[in-house]
Amino acid sequence: MKKTWIAVAIIVAIIILLALPKLDFLKKKDTTGASPAPTPASKLQVETLVMKPSKLEDKLIVTGSILPNESLELRSETSGKITQLLFQEGKSVRKGDLLLRINDEELEAELTKQRYNRKLNQDVEFRQRKLLEKDAVSREEYDNALNRLKTTEADIKVLEAQLEKTRIRAPFDGTIGLRYVSDGAYLTPSTIVATLYSMNPAKLEFAVPSRYSSQVTTGKKIRFTVEGDTNRYEGEVYATEPRIDQETRTLKIRAIAENKQGLLLPGQFVKVDLILQSITNALLVPTQAVIPEQAGKKVFLYRGGKAIETKIETGIRTERDLEVLSGLNPEDTVITTGMLQLRNGMDVQIVNRK
Repeated sequence: MKKTWIAVAIIVAIIILLALPKLDFLKKKDTTGASPAPTPASKLQVETLVMKPSKLEDKLIVTGSILPNESLELRSETSGKITQLLFQEGKSVRKGDLLLRINDEELEAELTKQRYNRKLNQDVEFRQRKLLEKDAVSREEYDNALNRLKTTEADIKVLEAQLEKTRIRAPFDGTIGLRYVSDGAYLTPSTIVATLYSMNPAKLEFAVPSRYSSQVTTGKKIRFTVEGDTNRYEGEVYATEPRIDQETRTLKIRAIAENKQGLLLPGQFVKVDLILQSITNALLVPTQAVIPEQAGKKVFLYRGGKAIETKIETGIRTERDLEVLSGLNPEDTVITTGMLQLRNGMDVQIVNRK
């Protein structure tokens, strides 16, 4: 009997212990008289941009190369031993400057001989003409004397032309590159002596996709940068190829740029900004603020603490922005962050306004 009462007491104690938390909760609830108020939902924090008209340049970015204004490989027209090298590598020369001479002793000697013959034949022709005027000689004798004089003069011109072929002169103002021959070497027409470059102005060659061919005309301004150079240069289109390349479907273009300081070197890689058109009062929104839809595009405006969905039409795309043709007005505030969480009419809070 005693064991039964002990078991009953243990069971009662367990029940009381289990009931204590519930009784304590009820007591607290009764003392307050109401349940705690729910925590209000936090607003989405966003960044915005106020629309202001700005200048927009629709430009095409392509790559190209620097070309010299003029360039050629200096070669001799005839074979022979070099007797004089009259230029220095890397130095400027003027048009007509004598750069190199080949052994011309035989031609000089023959030319001197023919000049003496010309003087003799001139005297003979003069005497025969005077005698002909007095009918002292026949017309045939005078014609023979005149023919010998004319033949000698023609021979002199041939020798002078041959003599000029033994000399290399600068065909235009420019800078001489590295030479590949030495004084005393035997030169042939296939031997490259050096290369002459005219580098001011410099030329640029690049290509654009064929769909832009109608927008690229002579006189179009360009801006470009050179690899390894932080300077920005300007140029102007002066010529276009009159055909589209069938393999690449591109149009080859050449532009010209001032190069007085010689910073633009032939062969350099360039990045060209070709300005197709310029708009003075364009509304631009960052590309990340534009949400594409099946029916078009939309942005969210900030109005009265809420995000308002607005459909827009866009035009030119730049590296970072899109031109808005309709749907926005100056001074509108466009939300630029949190695009995945935004919903029409949602409460938002601005943390950064631009």
